[in-house]
Amino acid sequence: MVSLKESAIAYESTTTKNIADLEEVDVSLVIEDRTGKNDAGEEFKYKIITVDKEEYRVPNSVLNNLKAILEKKPDLKKFTVSKTGQGMNTKYTVIPIE
Repeated sequence: MVSLKESAIAYESTTTKNIADLEEVDVSLVIEDRTGKNDAGEEFKYKIITVDKEEYRVPNSVLNNLKAILEKKPDLKKFTVSKTGQGMNTKYTVIPIE
């Protein structure tokens, strides 16, 4: 048997990181749909990419910004995301790299 202490020390949270945590993002990465529940128990949908076995959430505003950039620069290969604010006031800016 494993003690509560040993279990707590070995525990790793399963939180999803954010695309803005990455230095750069390749536009060819596969995007997947996920569902979760908020604090009120209501189900919501979100999108993720996987980089080095880590999941990163992709906000819809990032997809919207990326779409606008790809319309002007369809050969874009990599970009980065700048994040400002917190919670409902979070803003994302997509910055083309190559």
